[in-house]
Amino acid sequence: MNPRPLDLDDPDRLYTVTGGRSRAGDADLDLVTLIVAENDPAPGMQSEHVAILRLCRNEPVAVVELSSHLRLPVSVVKILLLDLRDTGHITVRHPTSATATTHLADLDTLKEVLDGLKAL
Repeated sequence: MNPRPLDLDDPDRLYTVTGGRSRAGDADLDLVTLIVAENDPAPGMQSEHVAILRLCRNEPVAVVELSSHLRLPVSVVKILLLDLRDTGHITVRHPTSATATTHLADLDTLKEVLDGLKAL
C-alpha cells in the first residue's frame, strides 16, 4: 500500500463532503466505536454516505476502519457518521470491556475460595 501524504488531499473536496463543517461536535465517536447500518442507502444520498452504509451492512465496522476504507480523515468520517446517525441510518455501538459483561462472584464465595487456598 502506498501511503498518501495528507497535504495531497483536496481541501475543497473535504469541505464539500462535510458541507463546510470542520468539527464532529460529538464526543460519542472514538476510533473504536462500532457502526452498524440500519437500512440500505436511499436514492440521492451522498456517495460517501452510501459507501459507509454498504461497508457496515453485514457486520459492525470501527470508525478507524471506515476512515481507512474511505481514504478520508477520521474527523471527516465522524461528521458523515453523525449525519447518518441523526437520520437513523446507522446505530453507534461502543465496545464493552470483558469485566463489564461478566458477573463477579459474591464476597462470600471469594472468602470461601481464599479459606480453601489457605488450607492447602
